[in-house]
Amino acid sequence: MGIMKNSEENIIHAKGLSKAFGDVQAVDQIDFTVKKQSCFGFLGPNGAGKTTTIRMISCFLEPSDGVLEVLGKNVKESPRYIKERIGICPQEDNLDPDLTVENNLRVFARYFDIVGKEANLRSEELLHFMGLFSKRKATIEELSGGMKRRLIIARSLLNRPKLLVLDEPTTGLDPQSRHQIWEKLQQLKNEGTTILLTTHYMEEAARLCDQLVIMDQGKIVVEGEPKALIEQHIGSSIVEIESDQEDVEIYLKAHGLEFERNPTHFFIYGRAIMSLWPEISQKFGEKFCVLRMATLEDVFLKLTGRALRES
Repeated sequence: MGIMKNSEENIIHAKGLSKAFGDVQAVDQIDFTVKKQSCFGFLGPNGAGKTTTIRMISCFLEPSDGVLEVLGKNVKESPRYIKERIGICPQEDNLDPDLTVENNLRVFARYFDIVGKEANLRSEELLHFMGLFSKRKATIEELSGGMKRRLIIARSLLNRPKLLVLDEPTTGLDPQSRHQIWEKLQQLKNEGTTILLTTHYMEEAARLCDQLVIMDQGKIVVEGEPKALIEQHIGSSIVEIESDQEDVEIYLKAHGLEFERNPTHFFIYGRAIMSLWPEISQKFGEKFCVLRMATLEDVFLKLTGRALRES
């Protein structure tokens, strides 16, 4: 099947994409398009289908049904072509502990037929780019967690990929390391790289993603720009009331306010919340009420629920 119109602007195109493992439908007829030089995010609870989707895009899993085209090629027909032109940054640390920092890059470069002087130059270039050149002779165990993540990203860039796939790239990192990686990813995008991102950090998604989807139970629940999704589903502000009392719920329902609750808090949305804030804080006590800006995390929790998942 040929790629859709304006294909030069589309790095990924999926239509009716599905993946089943026996009786389990991991991905269930999803549609999405990733445009060139954008950052596209996949969010969702554990078991939502994000990783399965990413693995199909990376040609590690074959779709059960539907169309999936990456870089203008069908993943079933041209997996080798696609793998040669994408970069993959896995969630796990799979660096070779027996090699130095620079040799981790030089050895991996052979998979793309990058050898000799070219491999040395490309490795040096990427070590400078990721701020690791001074550590080039170090062993992997001498690196901090943030340095290891930056080295894995550097490794994924050896073949100058048109598409960079990042699976939770900053999990477990301190805020400074996370911000360093965000800056490098933004620079890569500005220079023309298309980025595909999965993350559990809503701030990361809001900062980096031009477009994102939230998945749950194998389906796409919603798609859009982060700011637009916040405005559409929450509004600009949210009120939290620390209370488990039924009189709070009675008041909110009487005023037609949209809200959620858990055993200890009420979370209230809507355009009317600002006008009612003085009354709410006075009625239920300023000590127990908070007015704050709405975030992507509020959207995520509203659409996928606040309950813990077993998987």
